Amino acid sequence: MSQPVLRVLSLGAGVQSTTLLCLSAEGLLPKIDYAIFADTGWEPGAVYSHLDRLENDIAGPADIPTVRVSTGNIRDDALNPNHRFASMPLHILNQDGRPGMARRQCTSEYKIKPIKKKVRDLIGYPFPKRIPSGVYVEQWVGISTDEFHRAKDSDVAYMRNRHPLIVDMNWSRADCLRYLKARGLGQTPKSSCLGCPYHGNAQWRHIRDTSPEEWQDVVAFDTAIRTGSARANANGTPLLGQAFLHRARVPLDEAPIDRVTAHELAQRQLELVDEEDLEQGDLDGCSPWSCRSGSPVQADYDQAA
Repeated sequence: MSQPVLRVLSLGAGVQSTTLLCLSAEGLLPKIDYAIFADTGWEPGAVYSHLDRLENDIAGPADIPTVRVSTGNIRDDALNPNHRFASMPLHILNQDGRPGMARRQCTSEYKIKPIKKKVRDLIGYPFPKRIPSGVYVEQWVGISTDEFHRAKDSDVAYMRNRHPLIVDMNWSRADCLRYLKARGLGQTPKSSCLGCPYHGNAQWRHIRDTSPEEWQDVVAFDTAIRTGSARANANGTPLLGQAFLHRARVPLDEAPIDRVTAHELAQRQLELVDEEDLEQGDLDGCSPWSCRSGSPVQADYDQAA
């Protein structure tokens, strides 16, 4: 079997991918050639601060280059009538009262595509240059044993996904948390967009209670997308219903985010975490090739013809 030309880490800057970077930097796993962070432009400030720390304190001393890639700002693009918007999985309330959900294209457009482009550039085969058969990059993806069902292959031959937390370490998320705490990284944040519709109540509370400016930002965005994307409205195909960030399908600043859900209670019982960990919110998040918020959803809403 041929060997990879490069070994890269898909660095989401959350718990699992941070663990992989540290394990590689310490020599407990093979050294990666690059850590690639796909920036949607709308990550929480805590994620950007954490990423800076990883670059300066972990990756830099280990001579592991970190690369930030982006295709734009997902928040700005959604509100720009002149920009094609990659749909977010917004919660929809149709005119007849039926609940629905918009398609999820954001992970592919703002995470996977820019990483693929950078990988092609790094190996010297920028699009549309053909990559020879057998030339591939080994890409590490941060999936732990409790999420093994989300471990997937890449959809292109020149990238082969590997899941070291499963195949090499046999580590769960709780193992990762213990490891990071021992190295002073116990405050590793959840990696997902500020306004991700898959946030649970705990994550919404965390934003509201710890970052008033970011809370006002997501509340304003929630209001702005009520009738769908700006481009669809500009083109005369507005949403025949209403779109919301919160699954209750009410304005975010009116949503019942102080209610502890059954899912959150189950996490409290099953996860070996303390109160600080619980304040990180719902464990579901966004990760390239393994979006932990469920299977891709189809449109279930009405638009003007």
